[in-house]
Amino acid sequence: MIKLHNSLFGAIERADWVLPTLARLVFAGVLLMYFWVSGLTKLGDGIMGIFTLSDSAYIQIFPKAVEALGYDTSQLGLFHYLVALGGTWAEFILPLLIVVGFLTRLSAIGMIGFVIVQSAVDITGHGVAAKDIGVWFDKASGALIADQRALWILLLLILVIKGAGPLSFDRALRPASHG
Repeated sequence: MIKLHNSLFGAIERADWVLPTLARLVFAGVLLMYFWVSGLTKLGDGIMGIFTLSDSAYIQIFPKAVEALGYDTSQLGLFHYLVALGGTWAEFILPLLIVVGFLTRLSAIGMIGFVIVQSAVDITGHGVAAKDIGVWFDKASGALIADQRALWILLLLILVIKGAGPLSFDRALRPASHG
């Protein structure tokens, strides 16, 4: 029985392609559209909306600053514009790069940073309630920050550590090893 166990699970353990491939598949199925839909709420009107952000972009990213200005986002400066623009573009570009497996490790690191900043803004700017922040090692597993986002980060860490796997642009563009 032990020999069968070791044989079966040894083969799975040696299959280096499984974990990164499944991590990208789960990311695509669970988080890709979450981030894209969030990014769409930040775009301005028309084709130039990728450069002229909606008020929603600033309200989501800088809630306290926008509130202090009476929700007049035109009073925000260049810094706010660049951060909102970069954050909005990141919601489209980084998930896409992860799903196709291009610059996967760097994109996953970028997404980890994004999720950390997103969580901090949710807590400090949007006033997410303590019950929604949650804590670890309790009986509940559905808290927005402590539980869900910890799992998102774990999924992204798998990609940082293991890479994109064989079904990716990263692998296709890697030079063939000689030896």
